[in-house]
Amino acid sequence: MLKVGLTGGIGAGKSEVSRLLVECGAVLVDADRIAREVVAPGTPGLAAVVDAFGDEVLAPGGGLDRPRLGSIVFADPEKLAVLNSIVHPLVGARSHELESAAAEDAVVVHDVPLLAENSLAPLYDLVIVVDTAPETQLDRLVRLRGMTEEDARARMAAQATREKRLQIADIVIDNDVPLPELRGRVREVWAELVRRAHAAQGSPAGEPRG
Repeated sequence: MLKVGLTGGIGAGKSEVSRLLVECGAVLVDADRIAREVVAPGTPGLAAVVDAFGDEVLAPGGGLDRPRLGSIVFADPEKLAVLNSIVHPLVGARSHELESAAAEDAVVVHDVPLLAENSLAPLYDLVIVVDTAPETQLDRLVRLRGMTEEDARARMAAQATREKRLQIADIVIDNDVPLPELRGRVREVWAELVRRAHAAQGSPAGEPRG
């Protein structure tokens, strides 16, 4: 098994790259999706969050009021640490379950937005960084996600710098390109990942799927 960490700044197109890798045959472990699942209604995770922050973080339907919780924790580092102490172990445990269920020669891609920020690179056999110019990120956030320029710049500033992400990269995927070119680059990367996965198993590399 080859464990790959995939990251990139907001608006870099990491989700598109992960989608293309899945098309090729990767097993995807999406940290953001798991983080939502572990605090879904009826879960021990949600109960723990409510116990820590009160009923005010519940939406009328009984789910988590994410904007309300965000306004509480992002203004207070200690409260953010409390939230992370609840959610991160649950995400880690579920990620491990999904990884363990994969085949021995699988390429398991962990989509982790804050990989650089949380110094998680050592957890993976290699790290892929989806890279774009800050101007491209800003344009995508404003034009495609409907953010104000101020909000977009604030979100970008809250993340690791482009330089910090590139420092931990074993493979860089440039996403300042049209989709057909990106697809070709991802297929090149996939072939390399398959080669490494099979090398780790001591068997000849297979052909990339998709």
